Amino acid sequence: MTSADAIALIEAASEPGDLFTGDAARRYRRLAQLTHPDVCPGDRRAAEAFSKLAVLWRRRAEHGPAIAKGDIANLYLVRQGVLKLARDPADNDLMRREADALSRLQDQVDSRLLAFFPRLLASPRHRDPRSGAERQANVLDQLTGFRTLAEVRAAFPGGVDPRDAAWMWRRLLAAIGAAHRAGVVHGAVLPEHVMIHPAEHGLVLVDWCYSTTGAAGRLPAIVARYRDWYPDEVLAGHLAGQDVDIWLATRCMADLVAGSMPPPMASFAAGCTLVNPRRRPADAWELLAEFDEVLDRLYGPRTFRPFAIPA
Repeated sequence: MTSADAIALIEAASEPGDLFTGDAARRYRRLAQLTHPDVCPGDRRAAEAFSKLAVLWRRRAEHGPAIAKGDIANLYLVRQGVLKLARDPADNDLMRREADALSRLQDQVDSRLLAFFPRLLASPRHRDPRSGAERQANVLDQLTGFRTLAEVRAAFPGGVDPRDAAWMWRRLLAAIGAAHRAGVVHGAVLPEHVMIHPAEHGLVLVDWCYSTTGAAGRLPAIVARYRDWYPDEVLAGHLAGQDVDIWLATRCMADLVAGSMPPPMASFAAGCTLVNPRRRPADAWELLAEFDEVLDRLYGPRTFRPFAIPA
């Protein structure tokens, strides 16, 4: 790597994770050597890069390396919990949507149901030291021991037993129902956004950046890699009501069991994903009661069924 290469890399970086991967300390020392004023005397670009490098290195020390990469933001462990920082200032509005949605849920949802949602601790802004651009961040409580439905699905190539999927489905409907009663539509109930605690049978619905408030609204964005999961009217730009959350939740659970649904459960799922949005169910609480009837007919009285994800 030459000094010119190092300067270009630093100029293109907007956050520590863009530069410091692998052996971060060694990477920092190498970039610092190549852009140091003694190595590049009189080079203004090198001096600016050297200064920016120092700022990014300090920021890395403040919140450590990214622990996850979401659709629009990186997540970092910080002292308070998890810092979720937009990668692009153009997505600040989506981050603010999440903060607004979580604040509303914390204020309006019954305390017994708040465990279904991340807890918003702060909503600061971070200014890029070179460009001056501000990026929105949300600080959330840390979820320990939780795994996404995408991870669960990957661990069960043949699909999850429907008896295990049943408790996840029930809790997901309860989370959606609680949000809807508070006037919030999640808008992106997808495998990466549904997290479960296998041992404790817990569930948290995360990433509220695509949410809307009220009975219906246009989604601000869709998750491109799941484009085929959304109902046609949403892709056409029409209003997305509470039925869309139920539609996407049903897609999640159908994908999780991978074609092994018993016929009564499959019929229930089909009723949640009707083509005509006016015929779809929109009340998640009523739907949960209907789902419990299906489960009772299939498996009898509910009992705790231990669940573990293979190593």
